[in-house]
Parts: sequence; C-alpha cells; structure tokens
Amino acid sequence: MKRRKLEEWSAARKRHRLSHAHVQMARELGMNPRRLGKIDNHPQEPWKAPLPEFIERLYEKRFGRDRPEVVMSIEERFRLEKRKKAENEAKTLKCEVSREGPVAEHPEPAPQGEESPTDSGSPQNLRIRPEPAFFWPVRLHGRDDRKWV
Repeated sequence: MKRRKLEEWSAARKRHRLSHAHVQMARELGMNPRRLGKIDNHPQEPWKAPLPEFIERLYEKRFGRDRPEVVMSIEERFRLEKRKKAENEAKTLKCEVSREGPVAEHPEPAPQGEESPTDSGSPQNLRIRPEPAFFWPVRLHGRDDRKWV
C-alpha cells in the first residue's frame, strides 16, 4: 500500500475520531478517506447516524460480522507490508544468483590501459549470459528496472 494512502487514512482517523477497527472496516468496505466528511453527520443533519455507527452497520450488512476478526492499526499494517516487501526482494535476489556462482549480465568494457576481468589469465567464477533475441520487460517491486525473462 502506498504511504500517501496510509497517511490519508491516518488523518481521517484523527479528523473523524475513528478507532483502528472502524478504519479497517471502512477500508474493507472500499470507502474513500477523503469522502468520509460527506458521510459523517452534522448538527444540522440529525437524520444521519454518526460515522462509526454507519460504518459498523454497513460492515455487518455486507460481511455478516460486527467487527473484523483481526484488527490492525494502519501503522502496523504498513510495517508488516514493508517487511514482507523486503523479504520478497531478498528472495528475488537470492533466486537470481546462479547455482554455479554469480552471473554477469553484460560486463562493461574496461577503460583503456586496464585489463578486463575476462582478459586476465586467472580463472573466473563469473559466467557471462548471452543477450537473448528478445526480452519481456518486467517491473520489479515498483522500480523501472528491466529483467530478462
């Protein structure tokens, strides 16, 4: 989840005095944090239910439960997603390393006057992967890196 969206939910929680459970229910219902002010009651609108009661009623109607089974604050959820993302990146990097050793995609040419690693007489543990005839661009974790598939 994007940080800006989480900040919007945090601000909406403070502005409308909602609990973490109410915020989670509203998010699961697909509500927009910027539009909660329209839904919330006002002294001149006595027919409207207070926002927390309205969210509870909609949640019970849609999901058949009073509250979510596991309630997490927005900050906890953000930390959990950040940790999972880091673990997935670590797994991805671990998978990219070949069993025979590290793989050099396309080595850059050595500056003149210096030996390149492939020119030296020492044995190398790097294998050079040939460039494929075509590539399918894959987005990796929101970055614009290209991955050969």
